[in-house]
Amino acid sequence: MTLLDIKELTKSFGGLTAVSNVSMHLDDNELVALIGPNGAGKTTLFNLLTGVIVPSEGTISMQTDAGLQVLNKMKPYKVAQTGLARTFQNIRLFKDLSVLDNVLIAMTAKNNEGFFESIFRLPSFYRKEAALRQEAIELLKIFQMENQIDNLAKNLPYGAQRRLEIVRALATKPKILFLDEPAAGMNPEETADLTRLIRKIQKEFHITVLLIEHDMSLVMNVAERVYVLEYGKLIAEGTPDEIQKNERVIKSYLGGES
Repeated sequence: MTLLDIKELTKSFGGLTAVSNVSMHLDDNELVALIGPNGAGKTTLFNLLTGVIVPSEGTISMQTDAGLQVLNKMKPYKVAQTGLARTFQNIRLFKDLSVLDNVLIAMTAKNNEGFFESIFRLPSFYRKEAALRQEAIELLKIFQMENQIDNLAKNLPYGAQRRLEIVRALATKPKILFLDEPAAGMNPEETADLTRLIRKIQKEFHITVLLIEHDMSLVMNVAERVYVLEYGKLIAEGTPDEIQKNERVIKSYLGGES
């Protein structure tokens, strides 16, 4: 089943077209990679899909529990409520808050506390708060971070900050998780751990993952399908094997014949 359908998506900034006539789809419970040279428009495409910027043309449609919804002009928090979550190329944690609080903030949209419950601190308020805290801790346990719940996010090692950002995104209970260069700045050991983590996420959470990544070993190890962007245009789609043999992709990356 197609969860996200993108048709003829275009974004222009003045005279520059950053994303041009891109059509693609994401199906239920699959792992897809989006690759391309620097400046190809990958992060701009992520920003379009998650409501950070508004498309100039085209449509973004999401299959939600309420039916098919067009996301084009939705605010980012509304897009998140439909079932899309993301991480960022540059880590955007609440650095002066604890690990646990970073996750709890992401769970706010799923918390149905009423106005009077919050103001008067009724018993139901404390029950819900305790349940959310336990749920956040259980989620952190899956990623071996339960012993760090009281640490400030800024004091975590780089790889742990990357993991926390993924945990925070998963706390919104998404149907689709967008990972924007999660291996950026990681050493080979950390990248290998990340590869295992991405597989674990898809297996345990049964969600679709769209991954932007420059590390081709990671992409080819985890992706089921690969899209390739060049100068804002989609130039190829296929399995990892097909993409590795695609002459246009080789030329895009290497500047000539393989």
